[in-house]
Amino acid sequence: MENATDGIIGEDERKTVQEFSYLLEKSKQLFNGLRDLPQYGHKQWQSYFGRTFDIYTKLWKYQQQNRQVLDARYGLKRWQIGEIASKIGQLYYHYYLRTSETNYLNEAFSFYSAIRSRAYYNKVTKEKGPELMVKKLRYYARLIVVCLLLRKLDLVKELTKELSRQVDEYKSQYEAEDHMEWGLVLGEIEAFTEADDIITVIDSNSRPVILTYRLAEGGVPQLDKGTPIYLTLQEALIVGNCQQQVKFSELTLDMYRMLQTLEREPTSLDTNSTPPNDNSDKPIKRENPHKYLLYKPTFGQFYAFLSAGFKELPPNAALLLYLSADGSMPSGKGGDDGPYDVGDIATNSKKDGTEQQFSKRSNMLKEMHCIHPGDLHPFTRKPLFVVVDSANSHAFRTIPNLFGQPVVSLMSPVQLPVTLAEQTPHKGNLFTLFLHSPLVAFCYVCDIADVPLGLWENCQAMVNKVLAEVATLFNRSKTIDHAYKQFYGDEFLRLLILRFVFCFITLRYHRGFKGDNYYPQCHPDLHGSEILENGALHKYILDLASMLDVRSLFLEVGEAD
Repeated sequence: MENATDGIIGEDERKTVQEFSYLLEKSKQLFNGLRDLPQYGHKQWQSYFGRTFDIYTKLWKYQQQNRQVLDARYGLKRWQIGEIASKIGQLYYHYYLRTSETNYLNEAFSFYSAIRSRAYYNKVTKEKGPELMVKKLRYYARLIVVCLLLRKLDLVKELTKELSRQVDEYKSQYEAEDHMEWGLVLGEIEAFTEADDIITVIDSNSRPVILTYRLAEGGVPQLDKGTPIYLTLQEALIVGNCQQQVKFSELTLDMYRMLQTLEREPTSLDTNSTPPNDNSDKPIKRENPHKYLLYKPTFGQFYAFLSAGFKELPPNAALLLYLSADGSMPSGKGGDDGPYDVGDIATNSKKDGTEQQFSKRSNMLKEMHCIHPGDLHPFTRKPLFVVVDSANSHAFRTIPNLFGQPVVSLMSPVQLPVTLAEQTPHKGNLFTLFLHSPLVAFCYVCDIADVPLGLWENCQAMVNKVLAEVATLFNRSKTIDHAYKQFYGDEFLRLLILRFVFCFITLRYHRGFKGDNYYPQCHPDLHGSEILENGALHKYILDLASMLDVRSLFLEVGEAD
């Protein structure tokens, strides 16, 4: 036992200290074992997580029930209690990452915020050595990530200021060599929050309103009665590999936005958040699709995770692949326009040791550190929904239907007006922003930075009216490709399809976007389906522009013909 105070220890107190020591050591062993679990696959990790939660739950309750004895006989310090709470917060956060269930984010926040409110780490600077101070800094970084994901942006600002003071104290007290790294972390946080701040909605008291972007109840137009539901979205792979885009904690801005787009708003009914210790083979019933997040993966990592999502896909389910990455145009002199001849999008070449092995490459060879459209062909054996945001996104309109399963690709514009293109590394990709929040994106392309709350709500109602009209057109269309109908029953995929149309209509009639390269594309093509060229949608876009006093930026009815 450590730091026990002087005096005779009774038998009951000795047993209390021994039990606490056992629970503490066991919890550390299980926690350290988490890093050895496979990063993909659903079944291998769940029982281990359950056992780890069980031991930490016992440890937390035990120290609460026996605090007086542990203070006196074990020498329990407040930072040690904080360390236990921090580990539980990490467990909940990683359980959220594994399951995509947002109520676990709230549980992580509950434990992390308790550490701050109860000042568990306040006196770590009085301890010898910098190790505890580093733990405190890491705790702040983790709490900021959770607050970003929960859209607690005012708290993020407070925590960033506190972290800055802690980094300064760490630098002055310990003269640590890694203080520069923590300076970079602070810079990433500040750049990330600034980048996500595209529009400010002001309430009647001139205070900014925090906007949320997860799918709320009633947030997507409903299906007509009797419409069959063929598929549900169960697996999603979110890939971010834009070299210059702002990021924090292995989340690019595009990944952060798409992650929220594929989740429902947590509700007050999400009260039972204890992770199950379940060894059964029954699939977990999910409110949100399960997501893999890949930041700058190598091709091998990308293929391994995509294969895992493909393998785990249950019957009557769809796999979504989201790619936000730099583009690479074809290097050869022409070709047969095959699946490896139309260019690609980049993966990370610096992790697998094969970078720059060949300084002179034949033009007949294909780029190995990239994702080619042909790389996705094996995965079209199951329903596949692809979203590509890249300067070479249009290469992915060639994915064929080889196995009779539905395949849809939504692709970003490959060109943007110069002023918007220059802002992309700092503000994220425009196409992703439209899929994330159509109204924010509409304001962004119209250079609107501030909107009063009342006007914002009226404009949001108009956006909803546009999406409802698009939904009506989809429901009534006799010419639309059946692949869209098969994906349309799922609320998340329906929302992406409807927002894609909103994006196309907005850019098609915006005077600053001139030509097909400035518009998003889709496969199968929706041109000719009476949706993309619909006159009522054009009128609604003009009405929205009038509400925001930017109608002059858009082509009038008749001008676009």
